This record gives sequence, C-alpha cells and structure tokens, in this order.
Amino acid sequence: MPSLAALLASRHEVVAVITRPDAPAGRGRTVRPSPVRVAAQAAGLEVLTPDHPRDADFQARLGELDVDVAPVVAYGALVPRAALELPRVGWVNLHFSLLPAWRGAAPVQHAVLAGDEVTGATTFLLEEGLDTGPFFGMLTEQVRPTDTSGDLLGRLAVAGAGLLVATLDGIEDGGVHAVPQPVEGISLAPKISVDDARVDWSAPALRVDRLVRACTPAPGAWTTLRGRRVKLGPVTVVDVLLPAGALAGDLVGTATQAVRLGTVRPEGKGEMAATDWLRGLRPEPGELFV
Repeated sequence: MPSLAALLASRHEVVAVITRPDAPAGRGRTVRPSPVRVAAQAAGLEVLTPDHPRDADFQARLGELDVDVAPVVAYGALVPRAALELPRVGWVNLHFSLLPAWRGAAPVQHAVLAGDEVTGATTFLLEEGLDTGPFFGMLTEQVRPTDTSGDLLGRLAVAGAGLLVATLDGIEDGGVHAVPQPVEGISLAPKISVDDARVDWSAPALRVDRLVRACTPAPGAWTTLRGRRVKLGPVTVVDVLLPAGALAGDLVGTATQAVRLGTVRPEGKGEMAATDWLRGLRPEPGELFV
C-alpha cells in the first residue's frame, strides 16, 4: 500500500495494478478484494487479478498495456519468463531484506527470528530465480529489541516505497543500473508455517522471545494448555527460573529464564491480557504449556 501511494504521487504514470484474486478473509470467510485492489479502484486504475502470472489472458493484457516497467512488492508468485519479458525494462522488485540475505517469502520474519540487528530493503531486477536478480539500490533499517515482524515490516514498507520510486527515477534518468548480487552471504527465508510457529518451551528464552515476535501478527505463535491451542502475543524475558513450560502466574518456564506473557488469544476467543485469562482459567499446580 505505501508503494502504490508513492507511485501514484510520483512523476511516473501508473496504468494498471496487478494483485491477487478476491479471496475468503476474516472469521466469516467472506470473499473480499485485496486492499491493493480497493485502493487501485479508488484511484480509477485498471486492476488485473490473474490466478497466476502465467495465465495467457493476463499476459496478453500486459502486452497490450505496453509498459516500460512493472514494479513489484510482495506479489507472492514466481513470474514466468514470458511475462518477465513483456515490460521494456523488466519487473523491478522491492524486497524487504539486504539481498542476498533472506531470499524468499518471509524475509522480515526470518530477520527477527535470527536476531539480526540490521536489515533493510533492496530493489532488484526480477528474474526466474528466487530473488536472485541484479540489484539497483538498498536501504538499511535497525531491528529494535522489541520489534515484531509487523512493526518492522511497517517501517520497511514506508521507507521501501521511497526507495522504489527513487529506483524508477534513476532508471528513467539513466543514472541507476543493476549490478549482480554478491555471491557470498546468501540465506533463505521460506514461509513460516503454523507448525513452525509452535513454541518449544525447552528452547532458551531468547529463542522463544524471537519466535513469538517473528510470528506476530502472522501466522501467530502458539502453544497448548489442556489440549486447546492458545496464541501468544510478544513476551518479556525475566530473571526467574522455572521448569520448561511451567506456569507461575503469568510466567512460563523455558530452558533458561522464564518469560512473562503479554496477551493471549485462547482458541475460540478474542485477544485478552494473559493475567485476565489465567485468572479465569485457574491453572492447577504443575500444569504445563506444551
């Protein structure tokens, strides 16, 4: 969304927007358009919603539009060569990492999970490989000790929008050229699944803290109590020792120090303060998160 707004406010002409098809969303699973589609239509733009960029009708329409460049932000599908070759310059992708670090679908989550102190954003020329194309520009962003993936992505989305527009300006003016990515420092950032987001209380507290922050807001870190799933908001590491998974008030033991729970979302309920939930739940002595 920040990138679309920045492009619309730039000197460049936006002729159409590509986004995912309408999909079920929310607790009622009502079919809804993507926020990008809503914003694009509000701006009077044509919106293309192919099931996949290899679709023949989509490629035919993209060819008819005769565009110079196709800026891309978090599209989520690999673009085939036939579509890559349609814009004169190519597809310029804004990726939220300092490539070649964290190539893949979840660069921000993996930066938080790994405890990176600095990350950033990169603009690069899209090619058939996974985030392997030559890059145009970069910016850096400090990862704060309490950042969730949502916090960090929010800042990168705003800063990255400026980088994307500056990259397009430079390409048009002839002052910016793509250069190959370094061959060292490659790391991968695959999508974090719901299973990946389960908290292992036998891990050190630092790992638990990072996992919860990395999975906030999605897919949401979780654990179970009494056989029911509980999603966890960010936690705080405290200098208390408890057995792994053991509950003591709003504290939970890990392999090292305990962590203090912040908010929770019990199965079938809304988000609430952990203290309120536990007060009503009244855990028995010796009960464990598992």
